[in-house]
Amino acid sequence: MKRLVVVNGTMGVGKSTVCQELKKLLAPCVYLDGDWCWDMNPFLVTPQNKGMALENISFLLRNFLENPALETVIFGWVLPGEEILAELRQRLTGIAFQEYDFTLQCTQKALRERLEKDIRCGRREPDIMERSMARLPLYESMRTRKIDVTDISPRKAAEHIAAILQEEEHGG
Repeated sequence: MKRLVVVNGTMGVGKSTVCQELKKLLAPCVYLDGDWCWDMNPFLVTPQNKGMALENISFLLRNFLENPALETVIFGWVLPGEEILAELRQRLTGIAFQEYDFTLQCTQKALRERLEKDIRCGRREPDIMERSMARLPLYESMRTRKIDVTDISPRKAAEHIAAILQEEEHGG
């Protein structure tokens, strides 16, 4: 059965890098970054744009999940609550897949250091710090497997996720 591996967490926690590493471990697979589906300038979070992003993501996830050449679809995005994930599931009804949900977490100190580095390198704007820090507590109540990436490399985090998938699929 197809696998949908959802990797979420606040901005700057390392989702994209972990997903790229995971993609190497779970071939044949594809990685979809939810941000790619509404990468606009200026970035405007409006009801219309949110709806458009969900439609784009749903379309791509459905096509990837229905592609017989792929076994795994990795989806990484900032999902600070169950609502968006539930809506995506609803849009994917009728497709057989096993879903695995993971949340990457780290300490505030580690997150601050990562974001500061990204800001210095020009990958992020300074306003990201406050927005990302404010979202950290939102992930605690989510019914996902939590992975603390404070002191591990993206490769180690990806290996941990891959090991969980293998264990669950082989009755562990």
